[in-house]
Amino acid sequence: MRGRLGYFAFAGVAGLVSGLQAQQSALSASIHADGSYSIGSSGSTVLTASVAAKVNGQWLQASSYPHHEVKKAAGQGYLGQSEEWRVTFSGLQGQPDLAYRLRAYSGQPFADIQVTVHNGTGAQIHVQAIRVMEASGDGNPALGGPQQEDRVLSDSFSEDRPGMRIHDLGDDMDQMHRAVGSQLIYNLQSHRSIFLGAVTSDRFLTILRLHTAGSSDAAHVSAWEVDCAGTTELELENSLRHSPEKDRIELSLPVEAGADLSSETLAMSVGEDYHKQLETYGSLIREIHHARVSAPPLMGWWSWTSYYFGVAQGTALTNAEWESEHLKKYGYDLFHIDEGYQYARGEYTTPDEHQFPDGMTPLEYQVRGLGLTPGIWTAPFEVSERAWVYQNHPDWLVKNAQGEPIHAGHVSDDTDQLYVLDTTNPGAQQYLRATYAKLVRQWGIHYIKMDFMDDTAIEGYYYKPNTTAMEAQRIGLEIIRDTVGPHVFLDKDGSVMMNPVGYVDYGRVSQDTGHTFGASKDAATGIAARYYMNRNFFVADPDAFTVSTQTIRDQSWHESKRPASLQEAEVSIALAAVSGGMFEIGDDLPTLENEPQRLALIENRDLIDMIRIGRAADPVDLMTYSPADGQPSVFCLKESPRQSILVVFDWSEQSTTHDLRLEDLGLPVAGRYDITDVLDSNAAALKASSGIHLALGPHTVRVLKIVNEDVPAQAPTFETEHAEAGGTGADMDFSAHGTGAYPTVWYSWNFGDGVEQKGTQVSHSWTQPGDYQVHVTASGLDDKTGEKVFTMHVTGAISTSFHPALNKRFEQK
Repeated sequence: MRGRLGYFAFAGVAGLVSGLQAQQSALSASIHADGSYSIGSSGSTVLTASVAAKVNGQWLQASSYPHHEVKKAAGQGYLGQSEEWRVTFSGLQGQPDLAYRLRAYSGQPFADIQVTVHNGTGAQIHVQAIRVMEASGDGNPALGGPQQEDRVLSDSFSEDRPGMRIHDLGDDMDQMHRAVGSQLIYNLQSHRSIFLGAVTSDRFLTILRLHTAGSSDAAHVSAWEVDCAGTTELELENSLRHSPEKDRIELSLPVEAGADLSSETLAMSVGEDYHKQLETYGSLIREIHHARVSAPPLMGWWSWTSYYFGVAQGTALTNAEWESEHLKKYGYDLFHIDEGYQYARGEYTTPDEHQFPDGMTPLEYQVRGLGLTPGIWTAPFEVSERAWVYQNHPDWLVKNAQGEPIHAGHVSDDTDQLYVLDTTNPGAQQYLRATYAKLVRQWGIHYIKMDFMDDTAIEGYYYKPNTTAMEAQRIGLEIIRDTVGPHVFLDKDGSVMMNPVGYVDYGRVSQDTGHTFGASKDAATGIAARYYMNRNFFVADPDAFTVSTQTIRDQSWHESKRPASLQEAEVSIALAAVSGGMFEIGDDLPTLENEPQRLALIENRDLIDMIRIGRAADPVDLMTYSPADGQPSVFCLKESPRQSILVVFDWSEQSTTHDLRLEDLGLPVAGRYDITDVLDSNAAALKASSGIHLALGPHTVRVLKIVNEDVPAQAPTFETEHAEAGGTGADMDFSAHGTGAYPTVWYSWNFGDGVEQKGTQVSHSWTQPGDYQVHVTASGLDDKTGEKVFTMHVTGAISTSFHPALNKRFEQK
């Protein structure tokens, strides 16, 4: 545990650098006589490694080269000033040179490395993988404690492929902990950690493999490698699992004579604060990839866990009416139709007439009329054998070497074969534009989920030669973003975590949830382990919560034979709240009509405020959870200097206790605290001297509001951004953002002409000239409000004359 909460959640690079310099010891780097490199800190070496590449089907290790040259100079990188080494390996007959650039940042615990293959052979070569880190031998990495005390967090191929787990080094993992994108090793005895994470995703997938040897109680690391390669290794366990061998294509990129091919850049960090390492990495991704992180934390309803494939016109409208009547006043205004509405995957603008006999357009118009925001599900790059694209344009699909479309799984239970859209094909690109333009322009969709991008990230033969799976996905995402425009929300589901950053507003961080405690427990580790992605990669999507007594008996992966208890419902909604991201209800809403206790959970102001504040709660015991808990269980959200929310889960089948020190929660030991139960207003108030003692029963959660009475309540402070003047009828944009430690829960705008709006970003047009007093109210915690007033000078008059020369035909973009 540690006593600092989310320092870098919104810091820019300059603030990030200065904070690191002040709070972390520097990382040291050195180059050895054989050209290998080491990183460490506090006077000790933690990792020694070298580089390699797979060329023309053969692995070339740096140690095989007879010559190497080392150059050192001052450099400038992602985190500012650095020491930079360039090491070149040459002289291996008939083989390309290998080179790497290693940068260690001044006064900071971070370095980064990139490896380049230089083809000086005089002939074309083919590169299958570039290895940016190759380490072997006992005690490598050496974190200052026994290796059997190491605990490993390996991010996965996508949010649920496989489901996230944090493992002790000796857990039965077939003697390998494999990760995609990033990996963290923490030693429970020394409290030191090493973190590796890709900061680019230009062409390759970054795969990390930590190999182990020995028995579970005496495990040690035997080797550790990081490869920049294709996706096939991962897809063999996913969409290519049952595909023929000819569809399982290893990436092989040509490099012409005299040309270079570089790996992705890998960040490396050694330190004693693994939370800070993760948060710094998240901040780097936000800055480097210009992440879209300003979207509101959407609240609303979705159809998937309510009806799965059974969503239909009548039930959908009933839920929209119920949401509008009962929940819109609390901020729930997203109405999200998930899979089941469409005729086939790959044909998303053709509704299923059996389920939606009037089509989708009338329903979505009714949804907007109820004051709700329409949302829809798509799997943008999947095409089923029933879809129009497959039946009319198989040439638009990704091919194998025989020119045949690659098989990539089925929709369900070996039913409806799936293929992959070639996003580099001009015809396929136009299909994407037409599809998403219709969803937005004709159906009025404002939120679009994009699923199964993990299954379609396959290596193959594209219309544009030598395109990788990662490149193809981003090409498709760029087309979709350009088509829908900047104001439609896109949500990454089923995808490599980093690749969509910069295109999407939201991103799934957990496994699918459902109507069972087991589903919540399975999803919890992903939400905890990826907390640093919220507002850095995108706004977190923790999947839907469920609080009703609804059961699902015909979906094998989410089958619930008994209604969830009220305590299990509390677990589900509290887990969504700690994400600080989206807040979607996954229940058949009318089933809540006669369930006041369960409905009260959805209406709970403190839970809603956690979402509106928009910050993920800190998983205090992310790498230090107890064996009894088996996974992270303690979350703390420091909402302001005065108020924090503590959330503690019991994931086990027996009662557990927690003794939590105030300093580990980031709270002053000398404070006078008022501690109340968020979920039970009748519970006795707790006392805190030097810590908080909690006893929990199995399948339960405690959500505590901790108020430091020594700190006075304060109104939020904020700034607004807007033009100073405009013309009548002009659509003008306004935004607000907080400037202090006391957060704003929501903003209200009164435009002085009888129109009021709520939101961080709003737009308004005045119909008459004049000077209008705009009042902005920021509502915070403790019912405190801050206000600003400014004048908008509006000029001109709206012309009512006929001016045919000004008319212009609208053209769909």
